[in-house]
Amino acid sequence: MAQGRKVDTECRIFQEKWTSSYMFTQVNGKPVCLVCTQQVSVLKEYNIRRLYETQHGEKYNNLHGELRRQKVNEMLVGLRKQQSVFTRSQEASDATVKASYLIASEIFVKNCMLKAAEIVCPEKRQAFANISLTRNTVADRISELSADLDSQLKRKVESFLAFSVAIDESTDITDVAQLAIFICGVDETLTVTEEFLELVPMTDTTTAEDIFCSVVGVLDRVGADWSRAVSLATDGAPSMIGKKAGVVTKFREKVQAANGGGDFWTFHCILHQDALCCKSLKMDHVMEVVVRTVNFIRARGLNHHQFDSLLIDCNITHGLPYHTEVRWLSRGAVLKRFFDLRGEIGHFMDGKGKLVKELQCPLWLQDLAFMVDITEHLNNLNKMLRGRKKILKLTLWKTQMASGDPAHFPCLRDVCTASVNPDVRQYKDKISGLLREFEKRFQVFSELETELAVFRSPFTVRASDVPADMQLEIIDLKCDVELKDKFASVGLDTFY
Repeated sequence: MAQGRKVDTECRIFQEKWTSSYMFTQVNGKPVCLVCTQQVSVLKEYNIRRLYETQHGEKYNNLHGELRRQKVNEMLVGLRKQQSVFTRSQEASDATVKASYLIASEIFVKNCMLKAAEIVCPEKRQAFANISLTRNTVADRISELSADLDSQLKRKVESFLAFSVAIDESTDITDVAQLAIFICGVDETLTVTEEFLELVPMTDTTTAEDIFCSVVGVLDRVGADWSRAVSLATDGAPSMIGKKAGVVTKFREKVQAANGGGDFWTFHCILHQDALCCKSLKMDHVMEVVVRTVNFIRARGLNHHQFDSLLIDCNITHGLPYHTEVRWLSRGAVLKRFFDLRGEIGHFMDGKGKLVKELQCPLWLQDLAFMVDITEHLNNLNKMLRGRKKILKLTLWKTQMASGDPAHFPCLRDVCTASVNPDVRQYKDKISGLLREFEKRFQVFSELETELAVFRSPFTVRASDVPADMQLEIIDLKCDVELKDKFASVGLDTFY
């Protein structure tokens, strides 16, 4: 009985002409189509020709001569690139597996990494020698850095001749109250240092006692000398400023017990008080309409997208921002954008069947314009933290409004230009109310004016207005022409 044929024994050889004729090449002893990379199991011209004619002949039979050779060469180059990618990947995989065996036999991680680098990327061995890989090592280094920074802070706090503390309690997105504690101090070289001490999560209650204990714990941890504390700034919450059992009261009692009853000042956050002063304008009829309209547009995804599309059609790139009570400075941005887009907003709301009648009222638009201008002015002053400049500007604006001149209120001026018989004198009372509110809330700074004047302007202060132990030194200083010229040419920090 005849034995079966074995293809392997027929010594069939791939012929070079098949590359041009049928667009095939040989890879690892197997014929591979250059077009679809399909392999033919038996190295036989009939099989190769059949695959080419049935699947690719219609597309490539019209290529002859030089065009066909170019196409074949392009396919060969592409196939070799593809093979090289897989080859490198396989080599890298093999090297990684080999490295893993070596690492498994080592005790120390550093030696493991160096051996892996010698196999995978020997040219970068030194780079691996300079780094640490283990999580424990990285964690240890982070702990060491943290401990070093903490020790530096403790040394700095110990050098303070006087320091003040600022605390602010707010709730994060997980509804956990977070107490932020800051310290600002000055040493004997008059170097001022301001540092963030700690963020303390208040996982239970947030009473005045809880907050006070947290602050005491943090200050004791950094080694603060309570007798050198001179002031405390808070966010003005009831638990902070309560007269009988507030944090301020407890803090003052502890400090004065340590320094023998010395002066201690408490402050309410300047930016927060500015925001409260703005509420004295009593322009709720403006903010209510603005917030309601903005929320209608922004709170619904469809409305938001449609309004943005309307703005794009009008070649306007910036939309409406949200207004949040917590972010006080956002009010100015919301009002300004609402005023600038009032035409587009009115058109959009009409299309939604939500007519904003106030946008058709000249008096309401006048109030809106005033609110935009005064809020923008106050925001700019808040960013600069210039209390004295704020009072001077408000006084100027009150005088100009009394004479019917909105020179520094551009939005109000534009609305008045388009109105019939506009009256801006009514806003004089608004600005007067702001002035009274600022003077009331910032009275503590007026009380400190005399004490700070000697440092702010030592060459103009009267000697009789300073403490007796400094009067003669002030007179000597005022008579020194060289120091007087230096004071005029450099800043306070540099002079002292």
